[in-house]
Amino acid sequence: MTRPAYQRKRYWNAPTMSWWERVYLFEIMRGLAITGGVFMRNMWRWITFRKGALTTYYPEERRPDYAAHNRGKHVLTQRPDGRPQCIACNMCATVCPAKVIEIEAAFDPDDPAHPKYPVRFEIDYSRCVFCGLCVEACPEDAIRMVKDSPHMPDMDRDAMWWSRDELLTWHPQQDVAKRYPPKRIPAEADATQPQASRSGLRGSLIPIASASSTVVAPVQGD
Repeated sequence: MTRPAYQRKRYWNAPTMSWWERVYLFEIMRGLAITGGVFMRNMWRWITFRKGALTTYYPEERRPDYAAHNRGKHVLTQRPDGRPQCIACNMCATVCPAKVIEIEAAFDPDDPAHPKYPVRFEIDYSRCVFCGLCVEACPEDAIRMVKDSPHMPDMDRDAMWWSRDELLTWHPQQDVAKRYPPKRIPAEADATQPQASRSGLRGSLIPIASASSTVVAPVQGD
């Protein structure tokens, strides 16, 4: 039985363009007016020796007043073998007020210490409110928020969905509070099985002691 193809959900209040926006020319003029107004206002401040807007080329440059505890992009922590620490309990998706986290769980019978894991973990950053409730609700220290948020804006809303692999690798962290042992490779488990069986058999043997260590030969009568 094959699993049906995943279809990403559509929000009921997805933004749509009005006829005014679809004409496009009026919105270009409106954008130029806003940009020109901000430019002239800042230029006038610099001319009159007042502090104007400062351009910082983030993330290569940082302002000194950048908040140290800023809630930025999410990070999925890793186990020692690089697999996700997440157990796909859906607590972060349940507590999320914007409902932007989607998790699809899977089961791995070869990993008894960590059998449940997310085969799909996605966050929609076009709607995320960066409240941090998902981090507080996680019982496994599997999701965190760092203060950095590079490459966040995009021209396409669908491109702002970040997948599990991206959340694992863009800022990798393995210093989790709750550690799990690495997954056992099935080949290694099969190789150790005969040895374990022999050791179990050796432990169940009961030594049998003979009544006499000498053998008496039958005596022939005359």
